Amino acid sequence: MMSTKKSGNHNFNRREFLGAMVVTSSATGIASAVQAFDKKEMWQPDRADVVTPVRGDKYIFFTDDEAALMEKLVDCIIPPDELGPGAHQMGVTFFLDRQLAGDYGHAYSWYMQGPWPEGLPSQGYQTRLTPAMLYRSAIAAIDKYCVNTYKNKFSTLSISEQNDVVSALENQQVDLDGVPRKTFFDRLLQNVTEGYFSDPIYGGNRNMTAWKMIGFPGARYNYRAYVTKHGEKISLAPVGIMGGPSWKAKA
Repeated sequence: MMSTKKSGNHNFNRREFLGAMVVTSSATGIASAVQAFDKKEMWQPDRADVVTPVRGDKYIFFTDDEAALMEKLVDCIIPPDELGPGAHQMGVTFFLDRQLAGDYGHAYSWYMQGPWPEGLPSQGYQTRLTPAMLYRSAIAAIDKYCVNTYKNKFSTLSISEQNDVVSALENQQVDLDGVPRKTFFDRLLQNVTEGYFSDPIYGGNRNMTAWKMIGFPGARYNYRAYVTKHGEKISLAPVGIMGGPSWKAKA
């Protein structure tokens, strides 16, 4: 039986979700080719940016109230069921906290100068708010909406009520006090997906559980031995950047 979460106008089907992520990961995982200039390689081995493993177990971006909301919100996007744990148990809230506290949250490598007219959907992120500002403002607005509508904050609502709020967010029916509604929900869905399926070195996908669910062998050196094995199951335990599935963030 397929597990389908339904409430209001939004349906989350875990099998379809996992299948879509496999396709997305394949499409976005294409590496850049080695370039040459004056017959010399511009790329050199062991010169890539070093990934700093996520450390600790405390939130450094989210306040207590923000964390309480986000822990429930991410589980509305990927709820726990018989197929696997929900997003919060998989470390997605922790992943988001570290991302928003770092370069991504501050849009470190993005062009963030004006003008800021409303762009076309094909033009991507079109707001003066950095991701950190986007989340912080939207979180406050969501709780304000919940207090006005249900007389309680999002984290204290029933699961059914929380799912109804997510439906309203998805359908752009919640006033986010100036935050672009579609931009926030699209960003939330993308970032939760990234946290669920990312390498555990970034704080999410704890114990590589998501990779095990979809049969992804992880960040191995190469797959040359399996290139010709079309349609065959690859029975390999997943390996992350830091090693095997037992790795987890440490203080």
